Amino acid sequence: YSSLTHNRQPSPAGALLYIRNEIMSELTLTKPEVLTGHTDVICSTSIERIVTGRNAALAQIEVLMQQLDDVSMLTRSIGGKTALDWAMKQDFRCGCWLMEKPEAALKAITRNLDRSIWRDLMKKSGMLSLMDAQAREQWYNSLEKDDIPAVSEANILSTFEQLHQSKGEVFERGAINVFKGLSWDFKSNSPCKFGKKIIVTGLVKCDRWGFGLNWGWQRDRLADLERMLMLLDGKPVPDNRADVTRRLSDHIHANRHSNRYEDEMFAIKYFQKGTAHIIFKRPELVDKLNDIIARHYPGALPARRE
Repeated sequence: YSSLTHNRQPSPAGALLYIRNEIMSELTLTKPEVLTGHTDVICSTSIERIVTGRNAALAQIEVLMQQLDDVSMLTRSIGGKTALDWAMKQDFRCGCWLMEKPEAALKAITRNLDRSIWRDLMKKSGMLSLMDAQAREQWYNSLEKDDIPAVSEANILSTFEQLHQSKGEVFERGAINVFKGLSWDFKSNSPCKFGKKIIVTGLVKCDRWGFGLNWGWQRDRLADLERMLMLLDGKPVPDNRADVTRRLSDHIHANRHSNRYEDEMFAIKYFQKGTAHIIFKRPELVDKLNDIIARHYPGALPARRE
C-alpha cells in the first residue's frame, strides 16, 4: 500500500473514481456498475485537472520566486536589506522557501505540494477505508520521504491501479491484524475465530473523576473493527470525527460513572482495571470476518452452515 510508482501507461481520467466504485462494489458483494467509455460522467475527481493545476502552480511559483529575488536585489541596493528582513514578522523569522535559493527551494515546494495532493487522492479513492491503522501509518510515512514520485497522470493511475489490484489483500490483512492483536489470556478470545464477544485491555482508564478513553493501539483497533464491519455490511465508513471511538469518548465524557455503551454494531462494557468487553450485535458480519480468518488459517474453523 505504500508503493508510489512510475511504470504503467495512463488510462482515462475517470479511472480513479472507477477504482473507488470497484473497491466498494466488490467488498459489499453488490453488482458492479457497468461503465461505458464515457468515464467523465462518473468522474468527480479529474486527474487531468489536478495535474494541470499542479504544473501551472509550480510554474507560477517559480516566476514569483524570481520576482521576489529581483525586488530583494533592488531593496538591498538602496540599503533596505532583502525580503528575509522586510517581509518577515519581527521575531518570527522561521524561514520561507520562497526566499531561499531557487534550486533547493523549488524541490522542497514541489515535494510539499505533491505530498498534499497524494494524501487528498488517497482519501478520495476510498483505499484508506480498507486499511487498518498500521497500514495507514505506513502509507503516510512513505509520503514523508524525499523521493516521492511527482504527481502526474501516469504515476497516479499506476499507483491506484496497483492499490486496486491489492485491495482485497489490504482489507483482509487489516482484519487479520485486529484478530492477531487479541490477548489469548481471556477465554472469550478464541485463538481460532472472533466469538460473540472479545475482551481487550487498556481501552479505558478510571480515576476519581470517573472513566476516560485511552489513546493508543487498542483505540485504533476498535475503530478498525468498526470500519471492517461497516464495509462488510455495505455501509459508509464514518470518518475519525464520528467513528466508534469518538462516540464512545463523547459518551464516557458525558457519563463519567457509567460503564456501558451501545450502538448498532457493539455493546461495550468497561471496567475500572481498564479492560472492556466488546459484544458483537451483528453475528452475520462476524461470520464474514471469520471467513477471512479461515482463508488465512485453513483448518482453524469448521465450514459455516448455510
